[in-house]
Amino acid sequence: MSKGRNAIITGSTSGIGLGIAESFAAAGMNVMLNGFGDAGEIEATRAGLADSHGVKVGYHGADMTKPEEIADMVAKTAADFGQVDVVVNNAGIQNVAPIEEFPAEKWDAIIAINLSSAFHTIRLTLADMKAREWGRIINIASAHGLVASPYKSAYVAAKHGILGLTKTIALEAAEHGVTVNAICPGYVLTPLVAAQIPDTAKARGITEDEVKRDVLLAAQPTKQFVTTEQLGGLAVFLCSDAAASITGTALPVDGGWTAQ
Repeated sequence: MSKGRNAIITGSTSGIGLGIAESFAAAGMNVMLNGFGDAGEIEATRAGLADSHGVKVGYHGADMTKPEEIADMVAKTAADFGQVDVVVNNAGIQNVAPIEEFPAEKWDAIIAINLSSAFHTIRLTLADMKAREWGRIINIASAHGLVASPYKSAYVAAKHGILGLTKTIALEAAEHGVTVNAICPGYVLTPLVAAQIPDTAKARGITEDEVKRDVLLAAQPTKQFVTTEQLGGLAVFLCSDAAASITGTALPVDGGWTAQ
């Protein structure tokens, strides 16, 4: 049962992370939100989730490039909720550029936020999960964890790394009631995706509408964006008893993209 479980979801003030937070709260789980944004809007989101679903919803503004802030977020969640049962590593950023023009500082930031932050949340929570013989770690990878696209060297490298991390920790935790899986979404029309459309248009010399039609949705045979509700539903299932034997997997939710 998911009801009463306590979850940290990184990067959950918008987009995929917020969609998963909404699904978790609807399933009766307590949620620690994390991410950047307008303080008033974040508080409205937090209070709205708590009031709508009768669960505890907190917020911690940890910067995912800073291990000490990640540690404080984990400690606060354990203190406020009692324990951490579920970790969803979702925080991510993007930069689109040819490798010879790719800013070194952007590479470092993407690896830190999209990959290293997951290492830190896992290392800080896994021991307690193993001791209680129950836990769920869900890493939000990407179809780009399975295949590559031009101009996204750091993002693709980080997401491939997330899949390797997922498999490794799944093996380490397999005998302790803890599952570790990666969800690999195709294109979701989140703020992150919307923000990269102008850069992709510039890099390819095409219009933004052509990016949506001929670059983004061209990869997905369904010709439909994946929704945050679909990803939230899968995350809730992975937290259920029915998913207890699913571990170490990469689960594409990509409209058939990686079937090609």
